[in-house]
Amino acid sequence: MLLLASALVFAAAALPSEDISAADPFGELRGTWTKVSDAVAPVVLIIPGSGPTDRDGNSPLGISAGSYRLLAEGLGAEGIATVRIDKRGMFGSADAVLDANAVTINDYVSDIRSWVKSIRSTTGSACVWLLGHSEGGLVALATAKAEPYICGLILVATPGRPLGEVLKEQLRSNPANASILSSADAAIDTLAEGKRVNFTELPVSIAPLFDPAIQDFLVSAFTLDPAELASQVAKPILILQGERDLQIGIPDAMALKAAAPSAKLQLFPNANHVLKTVAPNDPVANVDTYSNPDLPLASGIIGAISEFVRSESTRRR
Repeated sequence: MLLLASALVFAAAALPSEDISAADPFGELRGTWTKVSDAVAPVVLIIPGSGPTDRDGNSPLGISAGSYRLLAEGLGAEGIATVRIDKRGMFGSADAVLDANAVTINDYVSDIRSWVKSIRSTTGSACVWLLGHSEGGLVALATAKAEPYICGLILVATPGRPLGEVLKEQLRSNPANASILSSADAAIDTLAEGKRVNFTELPVSIAPLFDPAIQDFLVSAFTLDPAELASQVAKPILILQGERDLQIGIPDAMALKAAAPSAKLQLFPNANHVLKTVAPNDPVANVDTYSNPDLPLASGIIGAISEFVRSESTRRR
């Protein structure tokens, strides 16, 4: 078993990768293409989660788990190519827009469509698999409504409710927020109605969450219902959810499954939001994994994605 594990690690490390780009109205979007030997292998596009998350799944806000890099390496070892990307205005795609905050979900959808076009042109693939993590799952769902050249969706730790409802729940999880919940709820509800909120009237402790610079983005996100979008997807869907996820829960995965009954749902009992293995009932240790790039992905995640992509790709032929 140790020899097999070592061989897989070696195979992942030896996989060739190169920079790849896609056109954006303001500049180039950039990412990393992890190649495999099979020229007609499926290609998975990894869509990052919220905030300043880079193509490897890391963030200057204290996240260095490297989850997207590990996904690319693991899938590559299974013979599946990947493209992982930097969002417009950030990291390698910094020149794609002057203000990284001045984006909406529709902008991200436009970018993913550009990536699909670039990947198909570069690799010759007829279609591209979209793997969206967290908020990236919402982007994947919104893209599926507009882009015909998608093989299917892999929704990882993806909310099954509007993001405003997720934010409400996250705020309620901290008892210290009790005094500001009514103000936060009102702001979220206003944004969900497509309206902006008066930043200066909010409690200081939550005001940064509703900074005027990001309110257009919040409106675009809060007005979308991931479950409703999932119900409109005619392509294959795989839903992956860790049971130790502190940010997105099993009810979200179940809501997506209920909206798309033909989707495949797989739960991972010991996986958290960054797809690492954690012990039950230990939130401190759970959060610690966010900054540990040396931890492997939770067992079974790569296998579940690989099996799904390969079986559905075979069915398409």
